Amino acid sequence: MPYVMPSHPAPPGAPPPRAGRGGRWSRGVRRLAAVVALVTGAALAGPGTAGASPAEPMADGARTAAALERVTAFGANPGNLNMYVHRPPALPANAPVVVALHGCTQSAQVYSDNSGLDTFADRHGFLVVYAETTTANNANKCFNWFQPGDTRRGRGEAASIRQMVAHAATAYGTDVDQVHVTGLSAGGAMTSVMLAAYPEVFAAGAVVAGIPYGCGVDVVSAFGCMSPGTDRTPAAWAQAVRDAHPGFTGPWPRVAIWHGDNDPTVVPRNADELRDQWTAVHGLGQSPDRTSTVGPNSTRRSEYLSAGGGSVVEVNRVPGIAHGTPVDPGTGGEQCGATGTQHFIDSICSSHWITRFFGLDGSTAPEPPVDPPTEPTACWTADNYEHVRAGRATTTGGHVYAKGSGQHLGLYNTFVTHTLKESPAGHYVLADGTCP
Repeated sequence: MPYVMPSHPAPPGAPPPRAGRGGRWSRGVRRLAAVVALVTGAALAGPGTAGASPAEPMADGARTAAALERVTAFGANPGNLNMYVHRPPALPANAPVVVALHGCTQSAQVYSDNSGLDTFADRHGFLVVYAETTTANNANKCFNWFQPGDTRRGRGEAASIRQMVAHAATAYGTDVDQVHVTGLSAGGAMTSVMLAAYPEVFAAGAVVAGIPYGCGVDVVSAFGCMSPGTDRTPAAWAQAVRDAHPGFTGPWPRVAIWHGDNDPTVVPRNADELRDQWTAVHGLGQSPDRTSTVGPNSTRRSEYLSAGGGSVVEVNRVPGIAHGTPVDPGTGGEQCGATGTQHFIDSICSSHWITRFFGLDGSTAPEPPVDPPTEPTACWTADNYEHVRAGRATTTGGHVYAKGSGQHLGLYNTFVTHTLKESPAGHYVLADGTCP
């Protein structure tokens, strides 16, 4: 598949792809084959993509690639990770920090070259710490977001990333109260880990095409987290976060969620579950307080506000893209990144909006509320099997029900087709023949 994928080794004995005739059975076989390719990394390692040298020319008018600074001896490093930094030429004292976590088959350098984060670090004066995993940890260079030995406080990869943050404060004089974390796919799932395991360290995080904390605990459950996704109550998701650091009472990190509407790899249901998890942690409801569209492609944003009116959780649903980091190559103020590898999708500069959400762009004026605060409408026409797979509906006893409204859609198969309208986010109603 042409986009970056989340982590995990292939399951033992996974069958090779098989040709087949049409119908649900063959669709299932093709899906299994795609997942096997996903977890072995074969779908990503095309020539001149993830393995490209950072010295090669970059596409789409991106800034010239610059080698990252390797940092050694940053701590005991129980997770066996590499640490790199991008340091702006004039890094101010007490500068903020953004920790960046790459996706599977990627490297710190590839993420630096294409995500656009360094553009805003140079513009606004913050340090970017790139954590990098290796094939010694995971054959596909995925962060082990589903392995308990790497996702618990004080253990494995999570502990190594925490040590990088501590080292940045002593070595570069960064501000320990302005530490943020973001990542793509497996790196997005690991972002969830860091926010839950070390909530006192991170002021905010941005999860791009990622997964809620506590979803996967082994390879088998990780597959289910990716697709069709795992549906739990907000209270259950929130308890998983609280259990990661018992006794911590806050303040909890602010969280931005980014997900492509057409992501077949980490299905969009995960954006809903992430929203449920972090709104519940903050003691908020799951209906947005403010909605809007942003960027050149009208990305749909839903914001969940604190009692003081600040956005503590936001969900950004990017239209028309599958699995990857949204970028918008160019030199405009809201543009960034490159699409020279298959890991990054020309759409909207997510790094610009993430930098703003972190409060690092110098902007102090809040975005204007939408009046009335109604969620932009999205419509989906598909068979019942696809609605369930995408997280728009659930199945019980061979029948399908729209998520949110609970409306009965008929049998769970590929022969029944309906249009569902989503408004507000995560709430679907039957809209055959009436959706705009």
